[in-house]
Amino acid sequence: MERARPNEDAVREQLKEKAAPEPAPDEGDDVAEHAVDAAVAPEPEEEPLAKAERERDEYLDLAQRTRAELDNFRKRAARDSAQAGERAKAGLVRDLLPVLDNLERALESAGEGEQHLADGVRMVHAQLVAVLEREGIQGFSPEGEPFDPTLHEALSTRQADESGLVLEVVEKGYKSGETVLRPARVVVSA
Repeated sequence: MERARPNEDAVREQLKEKAAPEPAPDEGDDVAEHAVDAAVAPEPEEEPLAKAERERDEYLDLAQRTRAELDNFRKRAARDSAQAGERAKAGLVRDLLPVLDNLERALESAGEGEQHLADGVRMVHAQLVAVLEREGIQGFSPEGEPFDPTLHEALSTRQADESGLVLEVVEKGYKSGETVLRPARVVVSA
């Protein structure tokens, strides 16, 4: 028995149908189904050179920002350290000022027979003043100047021809640069 042979023309038609592209959707077709297919389609990949350049620029920007932050941190730390040193120095000087005042009082009260003792006190006083001056500490005695409450502390007032002047300095004032470590204690004219 002989087998039936397929119709060659029918086979060719079936092959053409399978190989032919899908027709464009008609208006009645489901548009959402085609939108999903378009969304799933992969985006074109960035070229490797462009991607490397973009990453390089990002890392360069990050490195520059980090360097600037580090520089700012170093400057702030140095400034804070310097300010802490100044505060510590000011505290020590404030503690030494009464000693300096007492040395000056001892020199003023030294009698004629105590000259050898006065010479020793004078040497200690001179050394202490020299150390303070090396550290930028300056004493000021504002006698005869107008009263300035930022530089002077009025202990009392006395009648005088012109008011508002410093008549007498009870204790000298001291400054470190523009910072007043201790105001001068004075008697002011009223």
